[in-house]
Amino acid sequence: MNSAPIYTTPAALLAKYDVPSPRYTSYPTVPYWDDAPLTQERWLQHVKKAFRKTNTSEGISLYLHLPFCEQLCTYCGCNKRITKNHGVEEPYMQALLQEWDQYLAAFGEKPRITELHLGGGTPTFFSAENLKKLLESLLSKAEVTPEAEFSVEVHPNATNAAQLQVLYDIGFRRLSVGIQDFDPRVQFVINRIQSFEQTKDLFDTARAIGYTSINGDIIYGLPHQTADSVRHTIGKVKELRPERIAFYSYAHVPWKSKAQRRYSEADLPEPAEKRGLYELGRNLLEEAGYVEIGLDHFALPEDELYIAAQQGKLHRNFMGYTPRHTELLIGLGASSISDTGTAFMQNIKEVEAYEAAVATGQLPIFKGHELTQEDIHIRQHILNLMCRLHTSWSKDEEPYFVDALVRLQPLAADGLVEYRNGYIQVLPAGRPFLRNIAMCLDARLWEAKPTTPEFSRSV
Repeated sequence: MNSAPIYTTPAALLAKYDVPSPRYTSYPTVPYWDDAPLTQERWLQHVKKAFRKTNTSEGISLYLHLPFCEQLCTYCGCNKRITKNHGVEEPYMQALLQEWDQYLAAFGEKPRITELHLGGGTPTFFSAENLKKLLESLLSKAEVTPEAEFSVEVHPNATNAAQLQVLYDIGFRRLSVGIQDFDPRVQFVINRIQSFEQTKDLFDTARAIGYTSINGDIIYGLPHQTADSVRHTIGKVKELRPERIAFYSYAHVPWKSKAQRRYSEADLPEPAEKRGLYELGRNLLEEAGYVEIGLDHFALPEDELYIAAQQGKLHRNFMGYTPRHTELLIGLGASSISDTGTAFMQNIKEVEAYEAAVATGQLPIFKGHELTQEDIHIRQHILNLMCRLHTSWSKDEEPYFVDALVRLQPLAADGLVEYRNGYIQVLPAGRPFLRNIAMCLDARLWEAKPTTPEFSRSV
C-alpha cells in the first residue's frame, strides 16, 4: 500500500494562507473583547432579557466545565487541573450549584433546558455517585424540554459502566470520546496511552446501555504523526462506527500551553504534509459513508447533526457544532463562557479563586463583552459561513463589510470564494481555508493589529 499522503490542496495556497486565525466559536473572539469591566448587575440584565425572550420558545443551553484530570495530555490547550486527589470533587460541585442558584434567582422562573453538555478536563474524573448528586440537584430546579440533548466528553481510561449508567438514567444519550491517534509513538509523545481495545470496550458498553450517538475525536497534525498512523487510526475508528467524528487540527500554542513544550515544531508535520493528513482522513471517512459538515466535522447521514446541516439549522457556539440554536447559553464552572446573544462573560479560570468568588454570593466574573450592533451583524455572517458556507446581507448592513470585501479579493482571485451584491459563497477549493475567509469579516481582529501570538495556524 502506498503510504504517501493524498494532496489535493496546492502547496502554494497552503503556504499563503497558513496563518494564525481563530476557530470562530464566537464573535468577537475572546482576545478582542472590550477591556471595560462587565459588572454583575449589567451582565444579569443581559441574562434576564435573553431568558425572558427565549425560555418558553427555545429553552436554554447549559455547559458545565469539570476541569480535573488525573493525567496531563501534552497536546491539550484546555483549562484543566491535573490531580489524583478526588477530594476536590465535593467543594467544586458545591460551587457549581451555588453559581446555578444565582442564575435561578435571576431567572425568576424554571429554566427549560434544551441542551446540557459536560466538558473538561475529564468529566468522568467525578465518581458515578457525585455525577448523580450534581446533576440531579441541578436538574431538580429546571424543566427538561422533550427535544433536549445531553452530552458528555469521556476518556476511555477514566470512564466506567457505573458512570455511563448514571448519566444515561439522567437523560444523557450522546458521548464524545477522545481518541486522537492509535499510533503508540504518537500516544507516547502526547502522554495519552489508550488502546483500541479500551476504546472499543467503552463504545460497546455505551451502546449496550442505550446511548444513541457517539462522537469520536481525532486530531491531525500531532507530533510524529504520519499518513500511515492516520490511515491506521481511521481504519480502527471505522470499526467503531461512531455516528459523528470531529477530525480537527492540532492547535500548537506553546506560549499558552506549557505542556506542548515537550516537543518542538521540528516534530510536527510541515503545513502541506499536515493538510495532506486531513485530506487523506477525509477521503477515508467519506469512503466509509461520512459526510463533511462545517469545519473539521463529519457525520453519518442518519445523525441529527447531518440532518440539521441539510435543513439549514446547524449552529455553532462555545461548545462547537450543535443541531439546535438557543440564544442563551449559561456556562458554569471555572473558565466557562456564557452567551446571551448580546453579551459574553467568562468565569474566573483558576479553580480555588472561582470557588472563593462563588462563596461570596457573587458571580465569578473574570471578563466580559457587550456586543455592539456591528458585532451582532458580523457575528451572524461569520456564523453563516461556518455553518452554511455562504451568507448574504441587506443594504443596511453594507457599511459593516466594506473593508471585508477588500480583504476577500485575493481569496476570490485564488478561487476560494466568490462574492457579489452582499453575498459570499465558499467554493469547494475554499473549504480548507474557511477560517481565513471568516477572518476577512473580523473587524475587531484587523482593528487590533495583533503583534503577539493569539491563535493556532489555520491549516
